[in-house]
Amino acid sequence: MIRRLAQSESALAGVLLVAMVLLPFVEILLRNFFGSGIPGSILLGQHLNLWIGFMGAAIAAKEGKLLTLATGKLLPEGRWRRAAQIFSAAVTAAISTLLCRGGIEVVQLDLSGEIALGIPIWVTRLILPVAFALIAVRVVWRAGDGGVARALASSGVVVGVLLSFSPQILEALPAWPGILLILVATVLGGPIFVAVGGIAVALWMSEGIPLGVIPHQAYDLTQSPFLSAIPLFTVAGFLFAEGAAARRLLRVSRALFGWVPGGTAVVCTVVCAFFTVFTGGSGVTILALGGLLFLTLEQDGYREKFSLGLLTASGSLGLLFPPALPLILYSVVAGIEPEKMFIGGILPGLLLLVLIGGWCIREGIRRGVSRTRFDLREVRGSIWSAKWELILPMLILFAYLRGYATLVETSAAAALYAFVVQCLFHRDVSIRRGLPDVLHRSVVLFGGVLIILAVAKGLSKFMVRESIPDQLFEWTQGHIESPIVFLLGLNVFLLIVGCFLDIFSATMVVVPLIIPIAAAYDVSAVHLGIIFVANMELGYLTPPVGMNLFLASYRFERPVMTVCRAALPMFWILAVGVLLITYIPILTTWYEG
Repeated sequence: MIRRLAQSESALAGVLLVAMVLLPFVEILLRNFFGSGIPGSILLGQHLNLWIGFMGAAIAAKEGKLLTLATGKLLPEGRWRRAAQIFSAAVTAAISTLLCRGGIEVVQLDLSGEIALGIPIWVTRLILPVAFALIAVRVVWRAGDGGVARALASSGVVVGVLLSFSPQILEALPAWPGILLILVATVLGGPIFVAVGGIAVALWMSEGIPLGVIPHQAYDLTQSPFLSAIPLFTVAGFLFAEGAAARRLLRVSRALFGWVPGGTAVVCTVVCAFFTVFTGGSGVTILALGGLLFLTLEQDGYREKFSLGLLTASGSLGLLFPPALPLILYSVVAGIEPEKMFIGGILPGLLLLVLIGGWCIREGIRRGVSRTRFDLREVRGSIWSAKWELILPMLILFAYLRGYATLVETSAAAALYAFVVQCLFHRDVSIRRGLPDVLHRSVVLFGGVLIILAVAKGLSKFMVRESIPDQLFEWTQGHIESPIVFLLGLNVFLLIVGCFLDIFSATMVVVPLIIPIAAAYDVSAVHLGIIFVANMELGYLTPPVGMNLFLASYRFERPVMTVCRAALPMFWILAVGVLLITYIPILTTWYEG
């Protein structure tokens, strides 16, 4: 029974995602052939996004795939790790229960309004408390195999319920003890959304503010006109990662660059960047392509340490190329058009690729690794074989930047295009088995990201309420006069942020703080955004939050410290690239002239 419900939950989320892909096309057809589209189609798409995201978060909790720091796994196997797991589960359950209570308050705000087609607005908001309730129950269930572990973890639900109905207990009390408890639970393996959302809960409750403010911010976030593009581009990326697209792109890159010293390493870098554009640097690139690319490098004679470091770093390359998820997300938070970020990120993204490529060439020369002879016939054949994959980025840029489609329509077209290519043309992905798996993984990934964004917006709202951006602005203006010094300090600050915050929560929490300060030093919002994303790329390689380090350790079965040492040269190379991007603004703003 439970298994059937779980399958039904995943199937429903997949159906909603398919509906989200098809909605723009149905709207266009109806508008062109019948003179009017679907009433409220934009609102329908936004609320589909809300449901898909929070259903994905609930499914991720069931499967143990909520994004974490992975530092809990550093504890040795045994009772200490089990104790840490129970403790972090209890804290997660408590915070989720409190957020569930806040979600109920959001549902009760409007019991009579409608979004479109007679659908009550309270029905669309119902997913908020339901998802948080499911997360609370599921983390308790996963706390251990025995009844004792689950009983101890369920104490978090009890605490959450008590605080929900007696919030005055925390009023006027300092928030820092609760925040410290939450941070400890996160370090011990709790989900990242608990750290961000838990801090927000502690701060709002200490001020006596109703809990509904945080889920309401989550609801407002999903009403962004651009956010719906993220799950759709994710579907496209997963479809291409699932089949043989990587092998076809590897063949093209090898035909074009294999003759260069270190050409195979350059090829692997380019292929990683292509896939990271769509997967958002989430580690999908390392997990999906790591085995193939590591074997390719090994066969061509590259050192294991070099290969390990290259693939770990390359897992986050591509975040500056359109339509990467961080560029879209920054646009949402900063309130600027995504196309400006897309264009502004192209040259900085190429710069980072060239710098890493230069290191690959150096390695190839020093080690005398084998090369591939340049063959024009092979170039033509490989390009023809991978033509459908190569067309996709050009299709996206042409449709969106030329104004033929909105970003959401473009992302829907990209997802449908990937489906046709992978499922119908190449038949790499089975419609019956492979496609449902792709939809499931896309939903889970988006859910794990969206829940972080949602609670982070609640924390950001608190900071704005307390005038923290204004205080930072005044302090910076009073202590730093030179724009050069400010930019250097900004990079140091963002590097520290990247050590402790993932890119998703950092975007929601930090960007609203630094935008007004940067504007005072004549740093444009676009240039600031590229600096921010470039620094967050470094964050994937910095402990304790460096996701790529843990994923590479898992994928290549090497200790985390071994991966850290292997990735260190790549870190310094990318750091040089970040400084060049920072102090040569024309790389980002060339199109404005």
